[in-house]
Amino acid sequence: MKDTFRGGVHPREHKDLSREEPLRLFHPVGEMVYPLSQHIGKPAKPVVKKNDPVLAGQLIAEADGFVSANVICSCSGRVKAIEKRRTISGALMECIVVENDGQFTPAGDYETRRDLSQLTGEEIKDRVRQAGIVGLGGAGFPTHVKLAPKDPNAIRWVIANGAECEPYLTCNDQLMRTKAREIIEGLELVLRLFPKAEGVVGIEKNKPEAIAAMEAAAAGKERIRVLRLHTKYPQGGEHTLIKVIVGADYPVSKLPADVGCIVDNVGTLYAIQRAVCYGEPLFTHGLTVSGKAVVKPRNFIVPDGTNVRELIEACGGVKEGAVLKKVLAGGPMMGFALSDLDVPVVKTTNGLTMILRDGVEVAERQRTACLRCGRCTTVCPTGLLPELMAEAARREDYDRYENKLHGLECVACGSCSFICPAKRPLTETFKQVKAEILARKRAAQAGGKK
Repeated sequence: MKDTFRGGVHPREHKDLSREEPLRLFHPVGEMVYPLSQHIGKPAKPVVKKNDPVLAGQLIAEADGFVSANVICSCSGRVKAIEKRRTISGALMECIVVENDGQFTPAGDYETRRDLSQLTGEEIKDRVRQAGIVGLGGAGFPTHVKLAPKDPNAIRWVIANGAECEPYLTCNDQLMRTKAREIIEGLELVLRLFPKAEGVVGIEKNKPEAIAAMEAAAAGKERIRVLRLHTKYPQGGEHTLIKVIVGADYPVSKLPADVGCIVDNVGTLYAIQRAVCYGEPLFTHGLTVSGKAVVKPRNFIVPDGTNVRELIEACGGVKEGAVLKKVLAGGPMMGFALSDLDVPVVKTTNGLTMILRDGVEVAERQRTACLRCGRCTTVCPTGLLPELMAEAARREDYDRYENKLHGLECVACGSCSFICPAKRPLTETFKQVKAEILARKRAAQAGGKK
């Protein structure tokens, strides 16, 4: 095992703003909005209707198919509406709107530990499925699907992703410091499904307190060890993490299971522990509010469905005299700008970053022609040729882009745009081209079915 990967960049971390802020349970007072699609796969189907009473932890929309996930209410109150609302992605989406009564009355007993002595692997996966757990590292892949590969005996590594390499974000750091034992138990539960696998916890070296806590929790566990990772972006990307720990490379079109890996964010493993040991569904998760524009950066345990504006106001809002340029969902490398603050936090929202300086705006003013310096190639963690990909994109030579330059392998980490001295919007271009190519493929498939 190594401690890092080829390529990558070193953006300013800005983690000092919130890294010592403890995780605080946030109690929203406004209405709660639950999009039916907070995950990869088919949207969930509502199982409640207008005016129904609901409780915190109650199922309000069930998975519609295998690759889908349950949606769980995070407050008590009454269903106000089922209608289209603007979501954090900017899209209009069918949502369940709940009038929050402020009591957060639980739907069940989430304090009494269950007996796990006779628990089977299928029962573990079923509890994860019922809990509506998805990957909390950002992708939102339904976890019960990830835990059901074709050949469990082919899985050699279960990787707990504690890298948290995105600038500003520190909620996972705090979670590992304070819930290390529970995260390790969640990892042990997953390892019960894969008898030939080793558990590896990967944490960047800039989190010494989290490393110490996780090492203490893993002490004496024969199948688990903690790996200290070099601090470099995107160390926490699924592909780069597997390269470092396993030494394996694989196409983006494949899954980690194809190279013998299961990768779960530490927040996901904590949610698994709560679901399996206490019957608690996923309806809260860690989130960082940070940035140079906010009065008081903080780490929260936030209920899903919470209004973004309400969270920002709980941190004191915008600093006096400051001009807020953007609020990002996530961090500055892979996050995206919000068009509206009156949108709900969803399961995959791990941060809100309030920035004073808009790097995209600055780059647009400074942009020049490509300098042919090759820096974008040296930092690409996937080993691609961004300079040539951008040229193929400009010419709309999508066949070359996909089949000769393997452009669809781009993971949109933003490293090439970050390092480019010509300030070219490389990552944005690659996102657009990928969307165009995939749209054309879908159209061709639809035409072939007629």
